[in-house]
Amino acid sequence: MSIWQQPISVDILAQATADTAVTHLGIEFVEVGDDYIVGRVPVNAHTRQPYGLLHGGVSVVLAETLGSCGAAYSCAPGQLVVGLDINANHLKGARSGWVTATARAVHIGRTTQVWQIDMCNDAGELSCVSRITMAVLAPK
Repeated sequence: MSIWQQPISVDILAQATADTAVTHLGIEFVEVGDDYIVGRVPVNAHTRQPYGLLHGGVSVVLAETLGSCGAAYSCAPGQLVVGLDINANHLKGARSGWVTATARAVHIGRTTQVWQIDMCNDAGELSCVSRITMAVLAPK
């Protein structure tokens, strides 16, 4: 059973985030399922920190992008979602390739949502786990 309240696809998400930090960092949407979104970010000169690892802040941008999109498209048209809190635990660094993330709802409520975002390197190893809490605002 699908959680989406609005039309959603990889193309719709790409269009919605065009010319933003998402595209500047090279984040790509890969898949939309009935209850999840998959995206990825390249590990390259634009996303690495000085020690050659994917910058932790870029992991958080990937997590917030997927969680925020998930929350927005699982709400009724006209509702707005805004981030309240995000955390990230960095487990294993990535020096090249891609980090791919899957976002799934933990809780979809009337006024809040919680999303879990798990990120893996190209070897399939868990590199970062993040959780975002979103506020759901009524239309004005």
